[in-house]
Order: sequence, then C-alpha cells, then structure tokens
Amino acid sequence: MSDVESRVAALERAVAALQQDQARAGPSESTEGHGPSSGDGGTDAGDRFWMLEGLRARHPAGAVGFAGHVRVAAGEAHWQWGRDPQDLLSQDWDDAATVLAALGHPVRLQLLRLVLTGTSTTSALTEAEGLGTTGQLHHHLRALVAAGWLASAGRGRYEVPAQRIVPLLVVLTATLPA
Repeated sequence: MSDVESRVAALERAVAALQQDQARAGPSESTEGHGPSSGDGGTDAGDRFWMLEGLRARHPAGAVGFAGHVRVAAGEAHWQWGRDPQDLLSQDWDDAATVLAALGHPVRLQLLRLVLTGTSTTSALTEAEGLGTTGQLHHHLRALVAAGWLASAGRGRYEVPAQRIVPLLVVLTATLPA
C-alpha cells in the first residue's frame, strides 16, 4: 500500500469513528457541544456554549471561528480568527491541500511537537528518535517551512510562527480522539 493510500485509509477510519461517536450520542446531544464546555472544563449549563454564543452575538448571519490561549516553550500564544462560511464555501480549496498535506506525515507532526515543546535546533532534532536521516529531516523541515507551519529562527533554529500555534492545535483537536 502506498503512503497516500495508507493516509487515505487512516482518514477514512477516523471519519468512520467520528460518525459512530455521533450516532452513539443520539439526537438529543448537539454536535455543537463537543469539547470542553468552559475554560476550566466545567459543565455549567450557562457556560456550555460560551464561545459559540459570543460568535453568534457578533455574527448573527453566521461565522466559523476559533480562538486559543496557550503556553508553549517559546512563550504564550493568543489567537482568534473567523470567516464567513459562505466566503469559505465559495473559495477554491486547492491551496489548502498543500498546507494540510504538510501535516499528513507522522515525522512532520513529531517535528512540530518537538519544536513547540522546546527542541528547536537542527542539531537537537537530529538526535531525536524516529526522525530518519539528516537528509530526511531536512526534507520534512523544508516541507513544513514551505507550508508555513515552521519558520527559520536563524542559524539552524526553527519555530512555529505565533500565528500558526493555535491553528495547528485546532487542527489536532479536530482530528485526535477526545
């Protein structure tokens, strides 16, 4: 099985698992409520859709958005973003394929996690297990830089750009099991 075929199969399994989870939830549970219901993980009914209600109040016609406040090795990242869903649906999504494809390799995801947790130099990354040869490592680093998930921070150092930290974690949140 080729690499592309195995990735497609993994995506199909993930979608099937999500569909099973949704079917098990039954019609009484809204899919809007998946994930933490409040900043502290509480379940107070008033806090259940705090982010969603803020989005609805600000954009009554509809919007898609995400926000985050996280601490990583490089410091804190704060980010929020939103788009009109009709605008998103009317755009060509071809450019998104390259950016998403850069995340479609386990070594690249491991590299991003290592950089976010403080391993930022090429020499330290070459010492990490499972990343392959130096040539393979540089191949993956180039792909992540080209897609905007990593940036050179000078002389063999890499960082996840501040504006990409929360979006990266949102993508992972959407794909990893709860």
